[in-house]
Amino acid sequence: MKKFTNTGNKDTRSGFGAGMTELGKTNPNVVALCADLTGSLKMDEFQKNHPERFFQVGIAEANMMGIAAGLTIGGKIPFTGTFANFSTGRVYDQIRQSIAYSGKNVKICASHAGVTLGEDGATHQILEDIGLMKMLPGMTVINPCDYNQTKAATLAIAEHEGPVYLRFGRPSVANFTPEGQTFEIGKAVQLTEGNDVTIVATGHLVWEAIQAAETLEKEGIHAEIINIHTIKPLDNEAILNSIKKTGCIVTAEEHNFLGGLGESVARVLAENHPTPQEFVATQDTFGESGTPAQLMEKYGLNADAIVKAVKKVLQRK
Repeated sequence: MKKFTNTGNKDTRSGFGAGMTELGKTNPNVVALCADLTGSLKMDEFQKNHPERFFQVGIAEANMMGIAAGLTIGGKIPFTGTFANFSTGRVYDQIRQSIAYSGKNVKICASHAGVTLGEDGATHQILEDIGLMKMLPGMTVINPCDYNQTKAATLAIAEHEGPVYLRFGRPSVANFTPEGQTFEIGKAVQLTEGNDVTIVATGHLVWEAIQAAETLEKEGIHAEIINIHTIKPLDNEAILNSIKKTGCIVTAEEHNFLGGLGESVARVLAENHPTPQEFVATQDTFGESGTPAQLMEKYGLNADAIVKAVKKVLQRK
């Protein structure tokens, strides 16, 4: 199995901040809007270096989406920033009507997604956002796995024409993908090769999938890991090519199993190549307060849970 090295834990939201800093220097059409969470979204450097292109909207997220939609008419590329809960559930009507319906070139950038938000609890931990956003016609949905990939994704979406939802998180996690990588929207990344089972993971669960695969290899089970950083459009070809070889699949995500990556994969399988599948995801529940590690353990979102799911799906081949 190919080995991956963690070059040092970093939070994915800082990858977004680094991407915004670079875009501030290279793309004069990029503007940033924030809903009173500049520090949390790591937008400080952009604000400092380009105050004329930064708009502090305050705790008025719906207004922020409307302003962003309007800015596109003048040729600007607006990046909005707030927590994932406030970037989606709180402002869904504004996104649907003002951004998605008219195909506005707005980049909705959302931090503190999933249960790894931690101690702030269920009211701030959204586990439905991928489902909400992927159902909007024309909306691209991206969920990178580490600091380097989040920075690359931030740069890539500035070049993409159309609305984008970019999801990232609060905790420091393993940083293992290449620095300075090219990010291809809609193109999955195969991390390892294996013949026994396919593990398709997104976001924070990609590193957990790697850890799970190392455990499984010691038991003679060879997993093929695919990093799905773009949930919509989904790389159907990568998934189908893999499961035709392995014959079973596990999907892993920090999101409700209803409406998330797993359901998108299940649709692809049902339409093209019915295959045994197990889901590592939250089970139709809200989160609660706790440390990120405690919550990932409680809700079955870690390497151990992936190992158990693999062993279960192998029995169904």
